[in-house]
Amino acid sequence: MSLDVSPALLQQAERGEEVDEVAFVDCIRTSLPYAWNMISTLVARLKVDGGDFADNTTPPPDEHARGQLLRALASDAIRGSLERHFGVRLAFQNCHRVAVFPLDAASDAPLGRFTSIRGQILNQSPELRDG
Repeated sequence: MSLDVSPALLQQAERGEEVDEVAFVDCIRTSLPYAWNMISTLVARLKVDGGDFADNTTPPPDEHARGQLLRALASDAIRGSLERHFGVRLAFQNCHRVAVFPLDAASDAPLGRFTSIRGQILNQSPELRDG
């Protein structure tokens, strides 16, 4: 799974220029629509519902969608651009459980619990294990 990078964006990078992050975020949006929609939906839910964080607990519908989440959240550049664009911190568990946290210090403790070893272990499920 690769990003569909426009020729203009590729030329910026090849010339060593500062890459336009707005254009990069748009590249992410169009290349990884499942991941984009999940994150933007969670951000909207967090803004509307409030709370410590908003998360998704539904597995992706197929491996292609799962791959998009992995690509978006495993890449420091993509993840960082998404966090800056949406103004949140992202957390990730089990190849599908994405969570968005506010940037304020009040979310440090909930984020710490979510990303802890204990949190990871408690989020395991036999049906999510690969053969």
